Amino acid sequence: MDFNTIIVQLGESIAWVSLNRPEVRNALNAELIHELTEVFDWLDKRDDIRVIVLKGNGKAFCAGADINYMKEMAQFSHNQNIADAEKLSKLFQTIHFCNKAVIVEVHGACIGGANGIVAAADIVIAERDTKFAFSEVRLGLTPATISPFVVAKIGNTAARELMLTGRRFTADEAKTFGLVNVVVDEVEMIDKERQYIDHFLHASPDAIAECKNLLRMVSGTDDRFNPVFYQTSLLIASQRISQAGQEGMKAFFEKRKPDWA
Repeated sequence: MDFNTIIVQLGESIAWVSLNRPEVRNALNAELIHELTEVFDWLDKRDDIRVIVLKGNGKAFCAGADINYMKEMAQFSHNQNIADAEKLSKLFQTIHFCNKAVIVEVHGACIGGANGIVAAADIVIAERDTKFAFSEVRLGLTPATISPFVVAKIGNTAARELMLTGRRFTADEAKTFGLVNVVVDEVEMIDKERQYIDHFLHASPDAIAECKNLLRMVSGTDDRFNPVFYQTSLLIASQRISQAGQEGMKAFFEKRKPDWA
């Protein structure tokens, strides 16, 4: 398969997927969202792949939404925004429901929607200097489409602090909150990746898939048709065209404080 925004390397039982928009710190746009969804769906159906490793090329894993993509969204109609938000939600769902073991490696920055990818994964390895943020409230928005996956992973208490403040937090804090599994120095990343891959390859792939189904069932996130996925898409669509959302995004584009600050 050919992609413009990601690079896929296939090995024996392992697929490495790299976000490849380094010039914009791998910021999410419509094409990247579509290609990531497509590749996870494709890899999930391959019997020869047992582990998927996702990382980002360049200085950051993913710096949230691309500024040009945000400008487009600001001009979308309500229905266009719903359709767009559903595509983003589908990306997180595709990772969450993937029956392969999914490892995500983050570095530099993991902002906004990037945390939905992290929350949907099985194992998250973070470089020590990585900065995280659920920055949506500072744009007059909410982290709607990522919320089902984030709350399931870190719980309501941690989600309240991080989502309501929108503050930046460190990799060590992310580990404390349960968003990240392990924090390493840059030189340790490959060794830690290999350790987890070795663990997964010693387990039955069928048992891994069934264990993931079990964990989704126990946590209440096993329903692919859960109405919350549509409801959160509807919510963010309404917020993007709201007065606060429009002011927040406009202030961001103009590099000024929004009127509520």
